[in-house]
Amino acid sequence: MILRHITIDCADPYALATFWSGATGWPVSDVDEPGDDEVLVEAPSPVPGILFIRVPEAKTVKNRVHFDWQPTDRSRDDEVERILALGATPHEDHRTADGRGWVTLLDPEGNEFCIEQGKGQSTAQA
Repeated sequence: MILRHITIDCADPYALATFWSGATGWPVSDVDEPGDDEVLVEAPSPVPGILFIRVPEAKTVKNRVHFDWQPTDRSRDDEVERILALGATPHEDHRTADGRGWVTLLDPEGNEFCIEQGKGQSTAQA
């Protein structure tokens, strides 16, 4: 068995997929377009894609599952600034004085996700 997709309920699948495509650098599927009820962000194999599905109800409480992202080619703080520029909203800052910790952001529909310290980033770089 393989994990094929991580599915996220949302109000506007194409808009949210476009945000996450910009955040991850992964493409929105060529077959998806604005107005579709299901839109896929295609991840590189063997990573599961992120599937966005339209639902009528709005998000009302904290997610039970969320993404923890680790930048591979920039610092945590640079990645936070990049993702904020794409349309994320700051939520909780868990950075510590020694450079450790993470930042919790909200995507455009209010789903929580975290940006951790960059891969290979020492606390002195944080």
